[in-house]
Amino acid sequence: MRPLRPRTSGTPEEPEDPATPAAPPTRTAPGGPPPASGPARLLALGREFAKFGTVGGLGIFVNLAVFNICRTATGLPVVRCSVIATLVAIAFNYLGLRHFAYRDRDKSHRSREIALFAAFSAVGLVIENGVLYIATYGFGWDTPFQNNLFKFLGIGAATLFRFWSYRAWVFRALPRHARQPGQGDPAHHGDPSNNTSNPAAYHPETTAPPP
Repeated sequence: MRPLRPRTSGTPEEPEDPATPAAPPTRTAPGGPPPASGPARLLALGREFAKFGTVGGLGIFVNLAVFNICRTATGLPVVRCSVIATLVAIAFNYLGLRHFAYRDRDKSHRSREIALFAAFSAVGLVIENGVLYIATYGFGWDTPFQNNLFKFLGIGAATLFRFWSYRAWVFRALPRHARQPGQGDPAHHGDPSNNTSNPAAYHPETTAPPP
């Protein structure tokens, strides 16, 4: 016989339909909350690029200032003055990136970080000063305005390489389990239900209430 539903006042008994299965309970993902959505990732990348751009902008000012001081106060060739200015800017940029733009990144391998930073900065130095070298000695563009123009263009080309290499290889993101709550993941910020240290946390939207 088919099971009968309990009688209620004014309602006749109706048999249950065995062909309709019960809806399975909704469960949370076993790995915790889902990763940040596409817009959240883009927002985080935008904030990161803004910080990188702030440090880089100040670094450009330092770079050009040292370059022009060296050009006017010494008798050194233009490209040599540019290399000196780039080295000063590299040191400035490392301090700014480590203590401002990427201060929340992994600090456990500082010697490796410095070695990689120096290696990628050397590649950026070649890109930056290569543009100036070609313009000065390849095309004969050697006025003060042209020197500063191609120095600036070289900095721009090298900056794109540096942004990619620094964030991908030098200032590595901390593993998810090592982050502070809300650090490096916009989806976790300000949501106490995302605390993975409490697996028994009650989620009224996704789990059944406790007995």
